[in-house]
Amino acid sequence: MAEVEKVHCLIIGSGPAGYTAAIYAARAGLKPVQYQGLQPGGQLTITTDVENYPGYPNGIMGPQMMIDFEQQAQRMGADIRWGMATQVDFNSLPHKVQIDDEKWIEADSVIIATGASAKWLGLESEQRLNGHGVSACAVCDGFFFKNTDVAIVGAGDTACEEALYLSKLCSHVHMLIRRSEMRASKIMQDRVLKTENITVHWNTETLEVLGDHKVDSIKVINHQSKAESVIPVKAFFVAIGHEPNSSMFKGLLDMDESGYLQTLPGSSKTNIPGVFACGDVQDKIYRQAVTAAGSGCMAALDAERYLSALEG
Repeated sequence: MAEVEKVHCLIIGSGPAGYTAAIYAARAGLKPVQYQGLQPGGQLTITTDVENYPGYPNGIMGPQMMIDFEQQAQRMGADIRWGMATQVDFNSLPHKVQIDDEKWIEADSVIIATGASAKWLGLESEQRLNGHGVSACAVCDGFFFKNTDVAIVGAGDTACEEALYLSKLCSHVHMLIRRSEMRASKIMQDRVLKTENITVHWNTETLEVLGDHKVDSIKVINHQSKAESVIPVKAFFVAIGHEPNSSMFKGLLDMDESGYLQTLPGSSKTNIPGVFACGDVQDKIYRQAVTAAGSGCMAALDAERYLSALEG
């Protein structure tokens, strides 16, 4: 049997939460080992301009921002590695995590920062123009489309919130609903329907996002009339939900009905001592780079206190 590596603090995932946890854990002398996962840098690596993160007065490209985070964590002494966690065993101490279906690591503390993935419609054109007018975050990217016409697809509270947010920035918002009703709460539906520059297209499905290098329109079909039409827009926002990357923790860690890990209020502590969660895998409300980074800091501080108590 291969030798098991023992580490003091293991960080799984590498977005703003994971890298910030690595920075704090390294500065605290925890000698963190961080596995970056399938998408090093997380969702920000498929984002273009980031203008709402403090400290970047001229804005920064998402991928470059994540390189900056990684380099800062490395400078502090974090051991950052390529690879992903594929299995965990939290039933006894130390905690055990398997990497790439091969190697097992024993960790005195584990910080989970595996993030979440936006759900997409599955269109080729949607992926091709992702970051060039196609976005899964209106709060992140709506600003770049001020005073233009945009479209948003989704029928829940989040879609309504994002449509209302866009209505304050954009000339007109086309909201595409696949069915004849929304899933959103009554109050959110009422707000959307009362907003003059939001047009709700019922029974409407997106067939294609059009544009060579950036979005210039969308092709849709109305399921009642069977009529196809083209709506000129400069951006296409997808708000059909996010999927937390938490499936490997099912049955071990407390999570809500959507799979978001639940932490003790005001902390990053999960229901298992020594296991902490931060970033979008446990935050379905804010989902911003700055809040993810803040929760990564919390996780490292919580891990440091836990390890100190364990040793003391």
